[in-house]
Amino acid sequence: MTESVRQMSALMRKEFLLEWRQRYALNGMLLYIVGAVFVCYLSFNARRGQLTPIVWNTLFWLIQLFSAINAIAKSFIQERSGRQLYYYVLASPEQIIISKILYNTALMLVLAFLGFMVYAFVLGNPVNDMPLYLLTLLLGAVGFAASLTLVAGIASKAENPATLMAVLSFPIILPLLLMLLKISKNALDGLDRGSSWDEVGIVLAIDAIVLTLSWLLFPFLWRS
Repeated sequence: MTESVRQMSALMRKEFLLEWRQRYALNGMLLYIVGAVFVCYLSFNARRGQLTPIVWNTLFWLIQLFSAINAIAKSFIQERSGRQLYYYVLASPEQIIISKILYNTALMLVLAFLGFMVYAFVLGNPVNDMPLYLLTLLLGAVGFAASLTLVAGIASKAENPATLMAVLSFPIILPLLLMLLKISKNALDGLDRGSSWDEVGIVLAIDAIVLTLSWLLFPFLWRS
């Protein structure tokens, strides 16, 4: 177990080092978030506090969704065949997929919270239950990272990975996104937290199912 954790830590460290060396990718994602928020501000003529909460919430999660797709789509596409063969010898497929999911979760958390701060600063912050909304951001980051990382691994084996990833990710992301929208809407309205626990449980179940499928199915994909 200790050796497995050490190998996953080394793989995650590699992901962070590559991201730091190619800072234009991270800068591009941050620019996308800021640009999307600014476009929403101009398009809706949305001064602080003028957007209705449901529109505010929907726009925010749409920005988060496309940020996640742009951030995670490159998880396997940027890996060359020679490097993949080296990873195949170096570590188990389970360690590779879990390390990528953990790295993408950390990346999504950074993008989600930075995006929320920029979004709230420009368009106002109508959230009444902030802890519940932050919990929704955490659950969304884990769900997006796990789902899109697995889909990116599948799509990387095809000739047109970008198109295949868009097609495969839709049925997985849609139920997760609907639950996140409902929980965050309850947080916006300041409803009793007990009314959101069912949706939180569904999101946790979706995250657990995707993580389990990644653990079980990725070794067959990796060996191909």
